[in-house]
Amino acid sequence: MSDSWKVTLPCTRAEAEALSGDIPSLALLEPVPVLMTSEPDPSRPEEWRLDVYLEAEPDAATLRMLQALVPSAETEPVVERIADADWVTISQAGLEPIRAGRFFVHTGHNAAEIPAGVVPFEIDAGRAFGTGHHETTTGCLEMLDRMARAGARFRNIADVGTGTGLLAFAAMHLWRQADVIASDIDPVSIEVTAENAALNGIASGPARGALALAVAPGLQHRALVRRAPYDLLIANILAGPLIELSRDFAAAVAPGGQVILAGLMQSQADAVIAGYRRQGLHPIDRIDRGKWPTLRLRKRRSARVILPLAPTPTPVIPW
Repeated sequence: MSDSWKVTLPCTRAEAEALSGDIPSLALLEPVPVLMTSEPDPSRPEEWRLDVYLEAEPDAATLRMLQALVPSAETEPVVERIADADWVTISQAGLEPIRAGRFFVHTGHNAAEIPAGVVPFEIDAGRAFGTGHHETTTGCLEMLDRMARAGARFRNIADVGTGTGLLAFAAMHLWRQADVIASDIDPVSIEVTAENAALNGIASGPARGALALAVAPGLQHRALVRRAPYDLLIANILAGPLIELSRDFAAAVAPGGQVILAGLMQSQADAVIAGYRRQGLHPIDRIDRGKWPTLRLRKRRSARVILPLAPTPTPVIPW
């Protein structure tokens, strides 16, 4: 069995929170490392620690990249070799189960801790964002649960920027008769989603009732265009792409349809809402978890459907 490596750096609480989201620079590393942040001493709440687990010894460029994630660190990173089995166990054990509405998200390490009366999903730490532990994902799960409890019904759903597939899985559970497609710009995320679907007993593929998967930037894929208009579109990405995609998202949503937007910070919410107002979508609900809001908007019933043009023929995941 090969060894793995751990890099440890001190950081601030703010830096640790910022590392909970997607980190574009890490996408340059293959395979993508696993990041864990912790508070070693509760009596010093601003002093946190970053542990990075890698499958190969980090070179100087990788260490510089990791140091750039925590600019406050004034010490050299601590680099140590560890047994491969150990870091996998540690990384899974460090992710405590999450309860969001009726949903219970856990790793394989916590599989024996599932309480009664919940809908469990096993999502292990790995190569894609969306284990349920970040406030953006949790907020989306809570919003979906709230909508279902209020009697919302949907027949055609898209989860854009799906990450691990978790939000698509939740939507399929809540609206079992709906057609659901999950997409991501990152092919690795779609591979992970397919693996997680199998792990959780969810069919994926082109068959009716299965989760369709596509690799695509935004909505630029023939499968996403062909399935539109959607009565529910979920996008847990980042504020910039949310604004850039507002026109396409609005065009692909049916009159009276709804969108759930997350991945933005409170300071960015007004700009995101303004962008969607210009496209005929108006806010109807919001959940704030810390500094991370989850927004729900509805398209005017009088609005037209204009599908996005010239879809890029990017590949659908092979079945």
